[in-house]
Amino acid sequence: MSTLAAIVYPQQETAAQAAAALANMQKEYLIQLDDVAWVTKDAKGKAKLHQGSGLTGAGAAGGAFWGFLFGLIFLVPVAGLLVGAAAGALAGHFSDIGIDDKWIKDVSSSVPPGGSALFILARNANQERVLPEMAKFGGKIITTNLPDDQQKALEDSLAGSQATSASQATTSGAEA
Repeated sequence: MSTLAAIVYPQQETAAQAAAALANMQKEYLIQLDDVAWVTKDAKGKAKLHQGSGLTGAGAAGGAFWGFLFGLIFLVPVAGLLVGAAAGALAGHFSDIGIDDKWIKDVSSSVPPGGSALFILARNANQERVLPEMAKFGGKIITTNLPDDQQKALEDSLAGSQATSASQATTSGAEA
């Protein structure tokens, strides 16, 4: 079963940094990402949606392969390659799998101006390694479909990071 979570951050760049950390953890096989997206809001409150992965390139590659194969059968491999790549890119561009963009836009209304939100659809996460890494970014959970105990662990992890950041800021202010 896939887990869906949305986390809001007060800084505009934090969601992108957290998404990059998730991508690195996926390369280490610590989590399997089905989809990642993030929303950033400028100081005026204008939202921009960023997608973690695009399907256009994958569609073009698959279409090129099948077009070339059919082109070989009908003795026009180059034409088949070109037509297949164009058709695959078009199909990939208009495909929408993973997290629903409309839902992201609805939920992102709770992002403060100058802030960001991370939307994650994942499975098979190694919680002992993923939670501490995500805790470095802080944030507040907007919504999730995690079981209560796992949601509590994630909330505690994020809250612990914010408390540590606040105490470090207080300590640095006292030293100055």
